[in-house]
Amino acid sequence: MDHHATGGDDRAGPAAWLSRTQEAPMQATATIGVDSARQPHEPPSTEGTRTPADAREAAPEWRELGLSAMSALLVVSLSHAGRHSFRAVCQWPRWHPLNERALAVTHHPLLLVESTRQLAALAQARCLPAAESPPRLRPVSVALGTDPRTRPVETGAATEVAVRVTMSDVSVASGALTGYRITAEYFHADRRFGVCAMVFAAAQPPAVDAGTGSFAGLLHPAPAAVGAAAEPDVLVARAPQGRLLIVPRDGAHPVLLPGGPAELPLHAVLEAGRQATLLYQGRPPSAVVGLAVRSAGAVPGRGAAVDVVPEENGARFVVLDAGRAVASGTVTLAGP
Repeated sequence: MDHHATGGDDRAGPAAWLSRTQEAPMQATATIGVDSARQPHEPPSTEGTRTPADAREAAPEWRELGLSAMSALLVVSLSHAGRHSFRAVCQWPRWHPLNERALAVTHHPLLLVESTRQLAALAQARCLPAAESPPRLRPVSVALGTDPRTRPVETGAATEVAVRVTMSDVSVASGALTGYRITAEYFHADRRFGVCAMVFAAAQPPAVDAGTGSFAGLLHPAPAAVGAAAEPDVLVARAPQGRLLIVPRDGAHPVLLPGGPAELPLHAVLEAGRQATLLYQGRPPSAVVGLAVRSAGAVPGRGAAVDVVPEENGARFVVLDAGRAVASGTVTLAGP
């Protein structure tokens, strides 16, 4: 199963190289085709999602989702639409920390990832099998695709989006949930503008330090060069020898690195790959129409190298720790 997110022809693209690498047990796939804006995609009905039928559909609490503050909550509601499907409503604030400070804002693509992660946490807690001591699950594969012609532009306070959610590949061992896949389709003004898929599996014990060595002589790029809204959002820096390293400006970034973890969460690895690609290709953030990443090991909080290899419709990237590949992914770019 290929792990890709592309805004162009589904038969080929910058994620195709992953099929030549070692296969993971499950990989996320999210595709927005080139004709998506013209094809009918019936949005999920949100009728009744704000008036829950039972406790499992009550409005989410930010602590329930493991968030550090109520302001980080993006999910407004989640309700059943079928045995393994749900409908949801999310609100994306115009002034989200990752968004540019502009009169008209196109939301950062990581809002799709964080919304999907929150939806997964909510569905897992309320609707999937539980055990007395369940294993901790974490994303091991993420992919998203967007259509630049239908993604919303916000000039007010927040964008409300409808979401169709599907759970699949649910794995249970000894009565405990051990893995699953979630796919979320995002709609605004009755048009689909994004798809995000994530695969969750049991978390392995951390075997990495935070990378506390010396990083003297590093040059962090300007935020605009990597599609970041502000300096604290910049995750990559160039070493004196010219290689790109993941060395966050803010090691405890409230969205990318909450709590200052020793190991980079997968969404931060994805963002580092996006930033490295934009810097290497010299393209604006609006050109990004697809992102994908797959974990192959622990990525230290500081010091991992990120190599970018350009391809016809974007680039692939590999994250290396002490010369060992610990993550890989793709960035799909719209036409020149």
